[in-house]
Amino acid sequence: MNNPYFIIDFDSTFAQVETLDVLCEVALANIPKMDEILAEVKNITNLGMEGKLSLSESLNKRIAILNANVSHLPKVIEIMSEKISLSFVRNKKFIEEFSSQIYIVSGGFKEVILPIASEYGISSKNVFANTFLTDINGNITGYDTSNPLAQNKGKVSVVKSLNLTGEILAVGDGYTDYEIKEAGAATKFYAFTENVKRQNVMDKADAITPSFDEILFLNNLPRAQSYPKSRMNVLLLENIHPEAIKMFKTEGYNVESIKGALDEDELCEKIKNVSILGLRSKTNLTSKVLESANKLISVGAFCIGTNQVDLKACQKKGVAVFNAPYSNTRSVVELTIGSIIILSRFIIQKSNWMHEGKWDKSANGAHEVRGKKLGLIGYGNIGTQLSVLAEALGIEVFYYDVVEKLQLGNAKKCKTLHDLLKVCDFVSLHVDGRAINKNMFGEEEFKVMKDGVIFCNMSRGHVVEMKSLVKYIKNGKVRGCAIDVFPEEPKTNNEEFINELRGLDNVILTPHIGGSTEEAQFNIGQFVPGRILEYINAGNSYGSVNFPPLQLPELTEAHRLMHVHENVPGILASINNILAKHNINILGQYLKTNEAIGYVITDISKDVRHDKDLVSDLKNIQGTIRHRMLY
Repeated sequence: MNNPYFIIDFDSTFAQVETLDVLCEVALANIPKMDEILAEVKNITNLGMEGKLSLSESLNKRIAILNANVSHLPKVIEIMSEKISLSFVRNKKFIEEFSSQIYIVSGGFKEVILPIASEYGISSKNVFANTFLTDINGNITGYDTSNPLAQNKGKVSVVKSLNLTGEILAVGDGYTDYEIKEAGAATKFYAFTENVKRQNVMDKADAITPSFDEILFLNNLPRAQSYPKSRMNVLLLENIHPEAIKMFKTEGYNVESIKGALDEDELCEKIKNVSILGLRSKTNLTSKVLESANKLISVGAFCIGTNQVDLKACQKKGVAVFNAPYSNTRSVVELTIGSIIILSRFIIQKSNWMHEGKWDKSANGAHEVRGKKLGLIGYGNIGTQLSVLAEALGIEVFYYDVVEKLQLGNAKKCKTLHDLLKVCDFVSLHVDGRAINKNMFGEEEFKVMKDGVIFCNMSRGHVVEMKSLVKYIKNGKVRGCAIDVFPEEPKTNNEEFINELRGLDNVILTPHIGGSTEEAQFNIGQFVPGRILEYINAGNSYGSVNFPPLQLPELTEAHRLMHVHENVPGILASINNILAKHNINILGQYLKTNEAIGYVITDISKDVRHDKDLVSDLKNIQGTIRHRMLY
């Protein structure tokens, strides 16, 4: 089949915004009532796009308002170049390759469109738009009214004059774009909604297309995305940072963000048709929820721990899980160090007394941290960085971990937990949330600790036996503690926090904010989506907590077949036999396994079109969990 011709509108379609709106902003910069004038220009634009105002009326009214000069145009071009619709940017390679089949037909202005179109390989012969009229001083006084595009149904006239044969696809956001199809000059009209949605235009369309990827997908043409991201839903829970939302939206996904956590039944309902789920520590992704996850590809835990996610159930379903093991490390470390200093000086109590008008200038019970001994239970990413900062303050560091770890600086490894507890003035927990760690710190551990110890838990709420902690705070053995995590935590900020530690002296209670700094949440908001997008776009599973780690070369001039399967013998041979049967040459192949699953990536020639029989054969291999094709 011959490739179709594309008739593409420019303003609010190829570009995200209207040229005259931008010209208005540039020409009227620093002029009083600029916002009012700009709003009026945009209103006139919308009336024209909706077909409620003729094109000539719309142009005349807007140009009369502008008071613009040709000297403003370079700045307009610069701004518009940065405002090209993201799906066109993604598919720049397609536009360049098929530029002879692509026409820009716009009620906008050539002076702005031509230099931008040329950047995408579109010839000036394929750009049809209005032109400005100017006076001797370069002031824009009007436009060439003899141009068909300055007249009603001008797009219809221009497209008919091209005498194109074959399939002709009109793409735009306005009523004048629909008129091309209505007049029989185009085979189909696609309402382009990436930037603007106009109901009366969508009602007339053959298809509503939220991206150029969608149009290419519908016509089985080469594209940047194998499957349009606009068809895929992202659900982000627990007030995940806006940077994550921005990254997913930039890729073209439909994104829904919810501030609070969801319980199991709520999530079972909400997760239907979701491709990517983002959560933090309060939402539990259980096997029951996964049964309802009919389209789930990947999960992002926007935190360090993943005990809230059933990793084995995700494995069985072929769902890759990613977390942020480093992004909030510094924030947790700073909170811990700060808490130890505050508790050592009774700052909270003295501050409360000051607010009550009580002046107690006394050194009783207040100590420097220098020269004291800090015991770290758990010597992972947080424990090691805390070790370094504590040493810089003159603190002697001891650590205990069930896994062999190389100590940093002068930190000393303890053979047993009790060895650490007997000598340390400060004890800080930094263990993970696995079930085996539940109540790992209780009556026996508190008994062994030194009298007057300061105790911190910034890890997981269920690792400390709360009754024992309360007991030893009240009897004075624990002279101060900082707790950031609790066995039971409110799901939202509107719920009351209930815990036995409330009201106790020299106790710092924080609402699970160890990693809640703007810096940490921004870093997490970038890191986790980055890993997920690398996995979905290129197959890279490096950093996944439940998939075999594959770090792959860049996908160039090839299709990439992704195959997740049970870790049983013969799968790789079956894949290669199927490829041989379809006479497909392998350009590269990568395999990694863990105890449960295998992950095979196969790069094949780009000349191979999406073969339904090939996909069916690969999916039908016994032991297959999931198969995807990227190109």
